[in-house]
Parts: sequence; C-alpha cells; structure tokens
Amino acid sequence: MSDITPRSLRWRDSAPVRDEEIGRDDPLFVRAAARTMQVLSAFHGAEHPMSLSEIARAAGLDRSTTQRIVHTLRQLGYIQRDPRDSGYVPGIRIYDNIFDAMRLNRLIQPAVPLLLDLRRNVNERVDLSLIDDLRLVYAARLPPKREVLHAMLVGLGVPIYCTSAGWAVLSRLPEDEARDVIRRSDRKQYTARTLIDEEAIMEKAAEASCQGYVIAEEQLLPGEIGIGAAVVNAEGRPVAAINVTALLSDWTAEEFGRAVGPALVQTVSALNRR
Repeated sequence: MSDITPRSLRWRDSAPVRDEEIGRDDPLFVRAAARTMQVLSAFHGAEHPMSLSEIARAAGLDRSTTQRIVHTLRQLGYIQRDPRDSGYVPGIRIYDNIFDAMRLNRLIQPAVPLLLDLRRNVNERVDLSLIDDLRLVYAARLPPKREVLHAMLVGLGVPIYCTSAGWAVLSRLPEDEARDVIRRSDRKQYTARTLIDEEAIMEKAAEASCQGYVIAEEQLLPGEIGIGAAVVNAEGRPVAAINVTALLSDWTAEEFGRAVGPALVQTVSALNRR
C-alpha cells in the first residue's frame, strides 16, 4: 500500500459546526461555547497551519470574534502557533480530551484485548470505529507490520455508505433509517468501484445481515479490501463496527471472507456479550 498524504485523506468531510443550525429554540444552548467549537472544528479540513483569516472563514465567524476565541484557546493550550510561525494549529491540550474520551468510553477498553486477539489471528489491520451520524470515526487502530500514515490515525472519519463497516452498520438499522443515512450522505465516487447507488448499497447491507459481515473492495482506496461487522448494544442497535483491512494483491474476496470472516464474527459476538 502506498503512502498517503493529508490532501488525499479527502473522505474526512467533517464540516465546522454552525451555531445557527442548532440550538435555535433551546434556552440552555450556549452560543459562545458553540462558536468556540466552530473555531476548533475549522481545522478539520486544513492541510497546513491556518491564519486567523482562514480560521474565521472556515468557522463562519467574523475576524474579531475569531481573534478573541483563538487568543483564549491559546492561553488555555488548545490552540498554538506552528513552530515555524506560519499559522495556528490545534494545541497539546486537545490530547487530554482525546485520552478522556477513550478511557471513559465503555466500549473501547473491553474491545482492545479482543481486537489484539483478532489482529494476531488474521495478521492484517484491525480497526474499531464509532458511529457519528453519516460517518464512522476510528477509535482504535491496530496495524500489522506494514502500514502507512492514514492507517494509524485515530479520529479519522470515513463514510458509512461506501465502507464494509458502514454497510454492516446499515444492516442493523431499520430499513427506513438505513435509507435515510444513504440519502443524506454526500455520495462521492472515490474510486471507479465506489458504490453510490442506494439500492446497490442496500444490497450490501442485506449481505451483511445474512452472513454477519460484508466485504468491500476498493471503495475508498484502489487496491484495498475490507471486511466489516457491526457491534450492537443490548437493544440490538449498532453502536460501533470492527473491520479488517488488507491488500487485494494478497487476497481475493473469497479467500479473505473464508480466512477472516469467522474470526471477525467471533470477535464481534464476544464484544456484544460484554
């Protein structure tokens, strides 16, 4: 698998939150807090340190408001100047929040030993992702010996509509909810094989429902094959997904399913019981 640059992490379509879009009729909603999060989320699509004007434009705020928020966040350590003084980047204190989110998540900690066992069994990359509306966000990533940058980034988001883990999640939703996710998704053609047709995606979800997992070939990256299964809560609703990713040069889809599918289903079943 070739290396991958931040520019080509183009499926991370996580737009800044606009405070006018939410909390309109909520008396407890704090707009100052929302604008602060707009500033922090302005970095989601950045490919380099951002100037104050770039942050303001990405956050949808005026420059004066942005300047005050950036100054406050710098004082608190959540934004810092790039070492080359070429703009602003997220600060070191952000990692405290990431650590808290992971250690307090009731799913991640019990999942890690199971993910380690699965990775030892299949000797390919194993990921645990959490559901965030139309996308899946990687929360734990266990690479094999060969790996590249994008395969190690916790927090990277991928679309539900064109990933094996996403199809598995859709398979555990009521049909109307699954179709709503597909219809609200910005269905981009990442490769020549990316599925964007609603019925074709629903067929993949049905496949996952039938066998407990589903395989995706070259949906986000050429030469990549993935197999995914959904993690559900006590009510049977999907809350996360586990997927194993490898190279098509190493596997056919049939071989990959036979070799990895049973171990993946066993891992998901064990996590569901916990």
